[in-house]
Amino acid sequence: MERALSFDVVRRFPGGPVIAARAEWPLEGGPVTVLFGPSGAGKTTVLRALAGLDPPDQGTISFDGQVWFDAGRAIDVPSQARGVGLLFQDYALFPHLSVRANLAYGVRRAATPERDARIAELAERFGLSELLDRRPHQLSGGQKQRVALARALAPRPRLLLLDEPLSALDAPTREVLRGELRHLLEHAGVPAVVVTHDRIEALALGDRLAVLAGGSVRQVGPVHEVFSAPADVEVARVVGTENVFPARVLGRSDGLVEVRAGQATILAVDPGGLAEEAYACVRAEEVVLESLDGHDSSARNRLAGTVAARRDEGPLVRVTVECGLPLVALVTRASAERLRLVAGARVSAAVKASAVRLVPRNS
Repeated sequence: MERALSFDVVRRFPGGPVIAARAEWPLEGGPVTVLFGPSGAGKTTVLRALAGLDPPDQGTISFDGQVWFDAGRAIDVPSQARGVGLLFQDYALFPHLSVRANLAYGVRRAATPERDARIAELAERFGLSELLDRRPHQLSGGQKQRVALARALAPRPRLLLLDEPLSALDAPTREVLRGELRHLLEHAGVPAVVVTHDRIEALALGDRLAVLAGGSVRQVGPVHEVFSAPADVEVARVVGTENVFPARVLGRSDGLVEVRAGQATILAVDPGGLAEEAYACVRAEEVVLESLDGHDSSARNRLAGTVAARRDEGPLVRVTVECGLPLVALVTRASAERLRLVAGARVSAAVKASAVRLVPRNS
């Protein structure tokens, strides 16, 4: 792999867990990679190791062909020499400094003319020109986010690292700022790694997902593929939502949105704020399987299809139905036997519009 970020690190905490994480992904093919997993999985440990803040006990880290860390060869490139930009959950803005001075801190080693030019460029790019003389306490949550991101990008980093960037905000503010942060990251011009434990943030912010569980990376891939096709039971448990599909908005009517996902057209409740692109999310237990001649129901989405796979999981059965998209349903064993759910069987999949969650995706 030519241009890539790779790490194979071990970090031991006295009396605590051992984080042994290994992964590699290209720097092209999507600007934002999300490190996703529950609390204690090792996400922040990996992020701080990449940043050069906490060296691993053993292992290697390389970026774009340069070795940043190699315990065996006693290589540990300092954080400032790695060209990494950092954004923490509280933004860590200097409260006593103006927006201009906060941005200047990011290029404090530059000559004055170069520093002033960079501040003006960032202020224009992030919509901060009218805010340069304000201090952080005079800014809204979204403005603080833009200042923090602009400051992190000021020294032109090669890699941007964000640790739970929205977790310190209340839920309504997170909803508003999620889309804006995605837009900013897309246009930042550098690859980014975002740590989060929130499923919706992972979907809204990431192009690629690296799932951590039990201190190790269990799966890496495009966000919607990992959510809809987890590599193992542990990943499935962590991601929680079995059906996640890229969707395109076709139209709106009476509070509902019609979207195209795969070869299927489905209806969902309009969450508001949707652009043309979104993710359609459906939990497997919300999918009802019926015979093709089943009676009418209140479900607005009824998709005829064929059973592609069946997996028994104790008292439940996980069934994948190909109905223009690979829809996963979770049914009882008794229902699976009654409907003769075996590979090749024809069935109807019913999903209420209220069970389809649309996650906005800026493009």
